[in-house]
Amino acid sequence: MTDLKGKIVLITGASSGIGKACAIEFAKLGANLLLVARRIEKIIKLSDELTKEHKIKTKAVQLDVRNYDDVKNLYNKLENYWKNVDIILNNAGLARGLSKIYEGDTEHWEEMIDTNVKGLLYITRTFLPQMVEKMKGHIINIGSTAGHETYAFGNVYSATKFAVKALSQSIRLDVLDKGIKVTSVDPGMVITEFSKVRFSGDDARANKVYDGIEPLSAKDVADVIIFAVTRPKNVNINQIIVTPIQQASSTQVYRK
Repeated sequence: MTDLKGKIVLITGASSGIGKACAIEFAKLGANLLLVARRIEKIIKLSDELTKEHKIKTKAVQLDVRNYDDVKNLYNKLENYWKNVDIILNNAGLARGLSKIYEGDTEHWEEMIDTNVKGLLYITRTFLPQMVEKMKGHIINIGSTAGHETYAFGNVYSATKFAVKALSQSIRLDVLDKGIKVTSVDPGMVITEFSKVRFSGDDARANKVYDGIEPLSAKDVADVIIFAVTRPKNVNINQIIVTPIQQASSTQVYRK
């Protein structure tokens, strides 16, 4: 089992959901955390709590991963210590709306593509070279079951997660001789702010998504990620698809 104590973990979208849960689980194992998100007040609070509780180093930085200049500026302004990231968790992502392609909101499309695909690319392009230089590291990309099969009205969101799957496989090939691990973790139904964001804050509509099932929690997904990053040095977990027991696919869900 790989020891995470003292490792530097970069987590995007760390203010809530899977990102926040991962920050907590990494902190328990002694990792130092570079937490980035748009909601700075939330990651400052999380950073302070984890520092006090687990005696680790943390740094909270406001960042919108959709802006490449901002990502580059963040890296350039970081102290050398925090540039030396050991694990990149590309978690920032979202869905917006549910509609047929001919009725879609193009602003929603832009936001999903810019966050889910370009944001992952910008972070990876900026922080991966130092991993290549030192010949070690681990990239974790958060995909989705929607990246394996489409579902009604999920067109553009599914397309972005298919892209995450393709990029994870491509990055794996690109760093095959560099001692760097690449893992795609692809959850099904997880109860986070995901559906609330998709439906623009409509709690009733968001909650209806999980009617009749017990969805995954953010911690469930974090536990899977911790498993992947703590495997022995010679073991790479390429891909993990994780769903609630009542979900067999993006379209097959048993509701009681």
